Amino acid sequence: MASIEPKVAVLMGSASDAVSMQGCRDLLENLEIPYEIKVLSAHRTPDQTREYVVSAAAKGIEVIIAAAGWAAHLAGVAAAYTTLPVIGIPIDSSPLKGMDALLATVQMPPGIPVATMAVGSGGAKNAAIFAAEILALKYPSIAQKVTDYREGMTRETLQKARNFETGK
Repeated sequence: MASIEPKVAVLMGSASDAVSMQGCRDLLENLEIPYEIKVLSAHRTPDQTREYVVSAAAKGIEVIIAAAGWAAHLAGVAAAYTTLPVIGIPIDSSPLKGMDALLATVQMPPGIPVATMAVGSGGAKNAAIFAAEILALKYPSIAQKVTDYREGMTRETLQKARNFETGK
């Protein structure tokens, strides 16, 4: 979503992570949360990653979502350079099917937390919702959109259950 003042930064360790991250982007757009997306690598572009994260708060960013596979240090590096909330998404792009990324993202040292979501596209969707919940503490309009989203999920789930139970 193009915006003059994004509230969320969506960082990906590689452009190939875009497929796994599509649900995150879709939800941020549906919730009308302005974001910007950057491809930055903790290992291949460390200086650019540091520079972006250090300047994020001054640009109005309030939450950072960082997705990476393999060694998956992007979220941890981001957390090291900011006090903004960082949400990590392990991407299942390696031969270990994301278990390496999960451990690299979730096993942060005390004092430098990363909120870690599930591996892959489900985690990407949850990261968008979690970012919205963080922003909802400050923005009543976002709080209402999160409430509406959850109520919509409830209605959809109940309808699917009724359809299944009645054989439709």
